[in-house]
Amino acid sequence: MSCKLAVFVSGSGSNLQAILDATAQGQLPIAQERLDAEVVLVVSNRKKVFGLTRAEKAGIPTLYFPLKPYREAGKNRETYDADLVEKVSAYQPDLIVLAGWMHILSPAFLDRFPDRVINLHPALPGTFVGVGGIEWAYDAYQNGEITHSGCMVHYTVPEVDAGPVIARATVPILPDDTLDTFAERIHAAEHRIIVKATRKACERLRA
Repeated sequence: MSCKLAVFVSGSGSNLQAILDATAQGQLPIAQERLDAEVVLVVSNRKKVFGLTRAEKAGIPTLYFPLKPYREAGKNRETYDADLVEKVSAYQPDLIVLAGWMHILSPAFLDRFPDRVINLHPALPGTFVGVGGIEWAYDAYQNGEITHSGCMVHYTVPEVDAGPVIARATVPILPDDTLDTFAERIHAAEHRIIVKATRKACERLRA
């Protein structure tokens, strides 16, 4: 039985596409390997993002669930997360994949999916925590502080970009790199490890 995935995005959804390619029959242009899983829902906190378009083109149900109305109503983050849990639970996912999701999930969400939420972060463990990891790493290289960075997928815990690491990839920063070329190689590595980590997490659930 395939692993049912709910993929959370806040942007273009290129990592979602890597997962979709890996679950599809035939050629795998990004992931290059098979993932025995099915994406049953794509969630976004932003309305006009290409990640939702990718899902719709693939015939996958989508959920647009913004935080702003909760803030305007004076409701806290835990209330938002608890309501999000109810929406997502209706699709009975085995695993939640945060693939560029730009919200920190509270225990109100995570406690309902223990050891079943994984997060992609564009930096190595313990480095460049939070938003802007690629830019921080590039600036650190320019200042002579590092020679490489990378990306990782880890189990999600309340602490930002912490939790046990499932997969990681080191990406060197080259002397002639621009921020854009470095970012392109980070994203290419992300496409590989998001599939690898999702497979590992699914296999752990089946064990």
